[in-house]
Amino acid sequence: MGRAASGAAAVAVACFTSTPEETPMPQDVSPDETVPASVKGPDWLPPEINRAVAHPARVYDYMLGGKDNFAADRALADAVTAAMPSAPVMARANRAFLGRAVRYMAKEAGIRQFLDIGTGIPAAGNTHEVAQAVAPASRVVYVDNDPIVLLHARALMTSDPAGATAFIQADLREPDKILADLALRSTLDLGEPVALMLIAILMYLSDEESPRGIVSALLDALPSGSYLAISHPSADFSPEEAADAVAASERSGISFTPRTQAEVAAFFSGLELVDPGVVPVLAWRPDGIAPSDPRVVYYYGALGRKP
Repeated sequence: MGRAASGAAAVAVACFTSTPEETPMPQDVSPDETVPASVKGPDWLPPEINRAVAHPARVYDYMLGGKDNFAADRALADAVTAAMPSAPVMARANRAFLGRAVRYMAKEAGIRQFLDIGTGIPAAGNTHEVAQAVAPASRVVYVDNDPIVLLHARALMTSDPAGATAFIQADLREPDKILADLALRSTLDLGEPVALMLIAILMYLSDEESPRGIVSALLDALPSGSYLAISHPSADFSPEEAADAVAASERSGISFTPRTQAEVAAFFSGLELVDPGVVPVLAWRPDGIAPSDPRVVYYYGALGRKP
């Protein structure tokens, strides 16, 4: 699910992973831009990919300092950052939350299986790297709907020999397809606890698409002792900027739905929330000294355990 717009869309794209929609590239950016630096040769690009349009996974990659992006992606990210200089900070904060959540589940909760939906292009601190640094036998299945993400993931995400990683090209909107995939079934034992990672992805589902139903369908397939990790943008922090982001996103064809703290908490209905509950991501078990104002990053984060 990855993920041009005006700067008002900053909140919408600050922590892009992937969704099916892509955004037209500004007319002054050539579609003949060279391919990402990490891949050599002109024939690597999957045929279904149009590099003349921005994609959220590649925008997120650029914001994190990656090189697997095209001119359209950089144009969108630069426009967002010009309007909201903290957007790259939000992307990094979201990535750091992922690391802390995975580390907690691997070290404190003893989780050894992870299902990461909305993978994004590989960057430092991927789920399997964090988990296998704690427990080398950890097994991770990555899911994304962008063929470029999967191409890079297969090339760059090398598992510890004691563990395993697998990659599925699928969409969060099709939980049954994800759960039935042979790669998932051969990598994860759904009779044992699994960590379901939905990091900065649920905002790309409108309420009409029943995101709570999708999350429930995935959790229903997982046994007691499994965990759910979510990060999600909210209008609670800056309603005016969020409203502008929604409007700009709609104009650019990107679905974006910020949710309140209560709405994010509702995804954890029936689960046991890990302390400190649903809080700004900077305030969720921070490394070192807690930030003086965690609300500068407009995302909630939380972790819950299935009883």
